[in-house]
Amino acid sequence: MAEEDNKEEVKENTNKEEPKKDTFKFEFNKKMVWEVIAILLLIVLIIIAFRNGEQPSPTTPTRQQPLAPVEVSADDDPFLGDANAPVTIVEFSDFQCPFCGRFFTETLPLIKQNYIDTGKAKFVYRDFPLSSIHPEATPAAEAAECADEQGKFWEFHDKIFMNQEVLGKEFYILAAGDLGLNIGQFIQCINTRRYQSEVQADFNYGSGLGITGTPTIFINGRMIVGAQPYAVFQQAIEAELQ
Repeated sequence: MAEEDNKEEVKENTNKEEPKKDTFKFEFNKKMVWEVIAILLLIVLIIIAFRNGEQPSPTTPTRQQPLAPVEVSADDDPFLGDANAPVTIVEFSDFQCPFCGRFFTETLPLIKQNYIDTGKAKFVYRDFPLSSIHPEATPAAEAAECADEQGKFWEFHDKIFMNQEVLGKEFYILAAGDLGLNIGQFIQCINTRRYQSEVQADFNYGSGLGITGTPTIFINGRMIVGAQPYAVFQQAIEAELQ
């Protein structure tokens, strides 16, 4: 009986020791997990600190570092205002672009009133049709050139931007009739795509300047991208007038 009691005691002691090993193993693994988490957090903090201290690339313009002016040709494209005005504004635009429509509606009238009509600025329109997303951009640009052939570019320009939702050959012919153009001459012009190379030349020139979207506007060679508020253009023009 004593021997059996001893066996039971040994067995009982053995069973009591086993949980200690499991507990030690669990605590050891738990410690390792927390160490890994701490290391990962440290790495994340180092990355955040590095990025916060990073300076913008010299080639990336910021608000405090405006783009340097570039030489922008007005070519022989239509313009408004005094040919010898101290400020030249060149717009590269797409007749079907909604942002160009917004610039025409909200910003250009103020620029015209305050700077073009007062002889302070000349405004030049150049074509930059984004044909891949605006299928009527190129036909509209060519039609406007045909209207320019008869001395009605700006009137046709305005009609297009006021009717962007209905652009198409039928509309161009109706607009030409409303403006009193010679319809036969106008239709022949758009059918033969007389100004296809002219429109493409504008696009190629704009691409060479780094233009990728519309409207892109240069004020004495300083680039402004997008339908920015009037105040942005006002500030840029006033800076050139000083």
